[in-house]
Amino acid sequence: MVGSNPPQRKPWIETPLIESAALSKEAGCRVFLKLELLQPSGSFKSRGIGNLILSTLLDPANKDKELHFYSSSGGNAGLAAVIAARDLDCPCTVVVPHSTKPLMISKLRAAGATAVIQHGSSWFEADTYLRLTYIDTSVAEDSDATKKRNIYVPPFDHPDIWKGAATMIPEIATQLPPRDSGPFPADAIVCSVGGGGLFTGIVDGLGGYLQSHPTPDIITGTTLSNVRVLAAETHGTDSLAHSLRKGSLQSLPAITSLATSLGALCVAPRTLQNAQSPPEGVDVVSVVGSDAEAARGVVRLADEARLQVEMACGISVEIAAGERLRDAVPGLTKDSRVVVVVCGGSNVTAEMIAEYRQRLLSGWH
Repeated sequence: MVGSNPPQRKPWIETPLIESAALSKEAGCRVFLKLELLQPSGSFKSRGIGNLILSTLLDPANKDKELHFYSSSGGNAGLAAVIAARDLDCPCTVVVPHSTKPLMISKLRAAGATAVIQHGSSWFEADTYLRLTYIDTSVAEDSDATKKRNIYVPPFDHPDIWKGAATMIPEIATQLPPRDSGPFPADAIVCSVGGGGLFTGIVDGLGGYLQSHPTPDIITGTTLSNVRVLAAETHGTDSLAHSLRKGSLQSLPAITSLATSLGALCVAPRTLQNAQSPPEGVDVVSVVGSDAEAARGVVRLADEARLQVEMACGISVEIAAGERLRDAVPGLTKDSRVVVVVCGGSNVTAEMIAEYRQRLLSGWH
């Protein structure tokens, strides 16, 4: 319940940034890993979802109200919602489709979900049921009705979610070694794109950071290169790339990739806008890889950094290690800096990584 003294603590942490010698050698530049897999929920979702929940609690309109949060994601967004709400002493219910894996349902319950309800065969059906049952028609009949409020927690399409994701930009700027040229100390950021919450936050965050930090080229007359954001997707989840090709917001006919955490049929409108017309000082490059490349990134990270991530994250790692990076960011030198957002994900086990390794050895490409 939100009392007279609403919570001030953030339900996410500042994550480490480490330089990867192995990836740097492969890429021919300095590659840094932003370890978002260390967030309380195991993924970057703790920032965006956590910020939405915290902002809701701090809203004066909700003072002294009993808030109950509802998420329709059986994946990382749902887990982030449950953990953030739990850490801020609020209940959270998750509605998931029947296709949700038992592993994720167990994790949601273990994390402290008030309830995990299975409904429908797809996220869309689960989400529709949630909205109609708990949000759109949420009216209590007793005298305490005005004290209770159900809050919908979307997985990626909300300004507070983007603001939460954007908090990693000043962290990266502080954590990277300082350098003389350019207002931002990295040449490129690689991030995975599903519905676009992470990507939108990073682009917004970069835009705000560059605007608030004057560029030295005004004084020196030199030309500074824009910071490039590489939007990484896999074939079969490439809803952003699909919309960019069509020139307007479009939905994929189906999700056919194994990187299911990237499986949004359509990105948020703001995500496409940021890709088509990014803020001054930012360039966006869409990069799409195969499931095999995503799996290779997962295996690579496990071998070289002893870190376990989903395929949805593995595609960003693999792009940063190969020719795709040099194609997307021409002119890289050994002193150039590239940051890979290791977005994490909880739907991964050592057995899954071993299976990827075996399939790759058997010729998966």
